[in-house]
Amino acid sequence: DGSHTFNADRQAVWDALMDRDVLARCIPGCQRLDLVSEDTYEMELKIGVGAISGNYTGRVGVTDKTHLESYRMAVDGRGIGGSAKGAADLRLVERNGVTDVRVEGEAEITGILARVGQRLLGSTSKMLMNQFFECIRSEIEGP
Repeated sequence: DGSHTFNADRQAVWDALMDRDVLARCIPGCQRLDLVSEDTYEMELKIGVGAISGNYTGRVGVTDKTHLESYRMAVDGRGIGGSAKGAADLRLVERNGVTDVRVEGEAEITGILARVGQRLLGSTSKMLMNQFFECIRSEIEGP
């Protein structure tokens, strides 16, 4: 869970979050993000954080879109250390030209990731999510 504030209107934030090129630049470790159908992408990630380090492939999809207000993102990935499946609900709330993106999500991991990385998963996922939103912020607001 988290909240991220942008000095931009909701349209600018929405556009960045829906832009494949922006996502490819901002998803930590993204090596490839290919559109396979509307709002569904195949991806390759290379993560280098402790027990979670490795190469992963999977799909990410956006569903339940309410234009400029909210959507659900589902991720399903696999790597040598196991698999991860998760979903997050994102809500955009604008007040006076400032937009908050509120995120609530859950994840399920299997394999060695679940055995070794469980205690690190919370802090690592928070760190990766913060990296993602900081990159989105710089895409929208500039360096």
